Amino acid sequence: MEKETRMPEGRICKKCLTIDMDEKEYFANLHAYIANLDVDIKVNQGVYQKRLAICKECDLLANGMCRACGCFVELRAAVKKNSCPYDKWTAQKNVTE
Repeated sequence: MEKETRMPEGRICKKCLTIDMDEKEYFANLHAYIANLDVDIKVNQGVYQKRLAICKECDLLANGMCRACGCFVELRAAVKKNSCPYDKWTAQKNVTE
């Protein structure tokens, strides 16, 4: 049985490993996490879509993960301070990027 712990701002930590989760549930949780990122650290939707478009064209993309660094590209692309390990897109330094 999964134990749930209330996290700040209504988030719930289920304390699961990905191996213990249903794949659909895992990706739903990942997308919910991305959607709930603080706006101060999250890129706008236009930048996010541009980053993902670049990742979709990359030979290192496999099942949503970057084979160069092991990240889930949707999560990496959502955060302003993140960049592509191969410099295909860079960290966002200000709001106008």
